[in-house]
Amino acid sequence: MFIIGLQEVNSMINKRLKDVLFSDQWSELCMDTLSPFGYVLVASQRMQGVLLLVFSKFCHLPFLRGVQTQSTRTGLGGYWGNKGGVSARMTMFGHPVCFLNCHLPAHMRNLEQRMEDFESILQQQQFEGGAATGVLDHDVVFWFGDLNFRIEDYDIHVVKCAIDSNKLPLLWERDQLNMAKNTELILEGFMEGQLKFPPTYKFDVGTHTYDTSAKKRKPAWTDRILWRLRRTGSPVPTHNAALQRGLTSWLGGATKVTQHAYRSHMSFTISDHKPVSALFSLHFPFRVDMPLVELQVNKEWCKASDATVRFTVASTYQRSSWDWVAIYKVGFRHHKDYQAYVWAKAEHATQVSLSTNSQICFELNSEILCLVFSPQVTFSEEDLPRDDCEYILGYYSHNMNSIVGLSSPIQINMPVHSPTVCRSESSDVSSEDDSTLVLLAPNSRSPSPKAGKHHHRHRRSRSPALPALSSNPLPSLQSLSLGPRSKESQTRSHSPCSKKERLMSPDAVPSPTISPLSPRSPVSPGSVVTAPEALVAAILGEPRPAQVSPTGVKRIGKTGETDTAKKMKIKS
Repeated sequence: MFIIGLQEVNSMINKRLKDVLFSDQWSELCMDTLSPFGYVLVASQRMQGVLLLVFSKFCHLPFLRGVQTQSTRTGLGGYWGNKGGVSARMTMFGHPVCFLNCHLPAHMRNLEQRMEDFESILQQQQFEGGAATGVLDHDVVFWFGDLNFRIEDYDIHVVKCAIDSNKLPLLWERDQLNMAKNTELILEGFMEGQLKFPPTYKFDVGTHTYDTSAKKRKPAWTDRILWRLRRTGSPVPTHNAALQRGLTSWLGGATKVTQHAYRSHMSFTISDHKPVSALFSLHFPFRVDMPLVELQVNKEWCKASDATVRFTVASTYQRSSWDWVAIYKVGFRHHKDYQAYVWAKAEHATQVSLSTNSQICFELNSEILCLVFSPQVTFSEEDLPRDDCEYILGYYSHNMNSIVGLSSPIQINMPVHSPTVCRSESSDVSSEDDSTLVLLAPNSRSPSPKAGKHHHRHRRSRSPALPALSSNPLPSLQSLSLGPRSKESQTRSHSPCSKKERLMSPDAVPSPTISPLSPRSPVSPGSVVTAPEALVAAILGEPRPAQVSPTGVKRIGKTGETDTAKKMKIKS
């Protein structure tokens, strides 16, 4: 996973209006960078200049459930969002995990205010459903951002001298956050790796020189990444309490967090801060890895009759009339980045109308005969994509706000002469849905990523919000060595017709807010890149020689990964 937290994003009125009408440039840039490697945007939350983005490898999507986000304003007594916190929580393979990105009050004298604001954020952010209703109720909490803690007692000359002579442990002792962890009850249990990098604040913009302005701010580690484990983690799911405790203990107890790296990136000069990143592994004592919905499809669709999707639903899963099944290109960017969709209404079933997987039992010659029926949906021929690439089917749950079932990759090779129907844009159903125009703004200290160079891409997603735009096939990844893509994925045929539909239920019930993003077509790569080094370079933009290919990216083979260890990258 990649978790990205930004602060002090440009939030001027004209910039915010543009981000609302379209999708903000920071989110677009992150999706463009990560989607070719199989990463999908799971959650996003913005509060003025504070932004949180959560990406996951697409194969993990069915096991990231109950996704919720929150924001808390603490600026100007709680009325202004320049300070505060945004969070995203989810149940990850059966374990509740929360990510909290904060921007706390500045200045040396405001230590007490920082602690009060943090406590206020924890108290106000409450989530619905499940046992983890508060931030600290989760098995694992990652807390990061511009926390603005300073170095006390030493004057600026002593601090700079200690930095120049690499005597950083001398400064650790007077770091406000390190001292507060020993005295503040609210910080109990929070852990942090050693600060082996120089203070990340404050620099003259465009340089590597600490503040030379008239204010001469003292260097400090303002940008931090911490984590906290709950003392008792998620119990093994079972109805027997004694067995539950025994199994949890036998399987290794609570979730464990291992930090592999904690560093700053001093080469960046766009801000008066230097970005900070950390790499973690989560080790779960058990994994809930049975999907709630299993999809059965033909591996190759060559005719319209192949475009039927059957699915089986877990008995514990509550379906909704707002659920849908969608076709995605391999390399899609988020759950609304579909090529086509069809509503998975409760009455869709094989031969008979049944709300879920059902079985009808009757007695025949003293024996019980059971017939099992599985729901199914069928895509119309004109909706099927014609691009020559791999696709997967996804089942989106409206109640859980996430994809709860994925198919294996399939090929769609519909005949070229197949009739296609372009729906009239003068339909009585509007193609614009204001409910999907949601604030998805960035939160870095840069005013905007490559302003004026925002790339658009041809898309055939049935966007409920925005019309299709055309663009170049791949954004420039400045710090990642790229190579030519496989010839199968080099062929990029455009959609036979550009459609605009409003995403609405056949019931004609007014639609609620469905997604935080307006969908765009993904860049479909040839295979999956999972090498952590390449991903770190891609998201952090390290200065490495780039060889950009206009046709796509070369994928790197997956390194070994255990079932109980999932790696994630957090950037503040």
